[in-house]
Amino acid sequence: MDLVDDFNSYRSRMNERIMAADNKIIKRLFNLDTNCYTDGSVDEKTKEMIGLACSMVLRCDDCVKYHIGRCHELKVTTEQIQEVLSIANLIGGTIVIPHLRRAVEYWEALDQHQSNQKA
Repeated sequence: MDLVDDFNSYRSRMNERIMAADNKIIKRLFNLDTNCYTDGSVDEKTKEMIGLACSMVLRCDDCVKYHIGRCHELKVTTEQIQEVLSIANLIGGTIVIPHLRRAVEYWEALDQHQSNQKA
C-alpha cells in the first residue's frame, strides 16, 4: 500500500467502527462536518481550501491529508495549494513548517497515486 491507500483505509475502517456505536452526537457532528463543505454562498472547492488552511494552522495532520485529498479530487491546482499552504504558514508561524512538509509529501503522493491508477 502507499501513503494515500494507508490513510484512506485507516480513515474508512475507523469511521465504520465509530458509526457502529450509533452515538447520536457523533453522527450529528459527522453530518454537520460533511454538510459544511457543500456548495453554498461559498463554493465547495474554496471551502476545502479554507479547511486545509485551518487544519494546517491547527496542526492536524489527518485533517490536512483529508482536505488535501478533497482539494485534489476537486481539481485544485498545485499552484493554488502552494498559495493556501503559504497563507497557513504565515498565519500559523514556523511551528507549521513540519506540517507543510507532510502536506507537500501527501499532495505529491496523490499525484503519484492517480498516475498509478491510470496505468
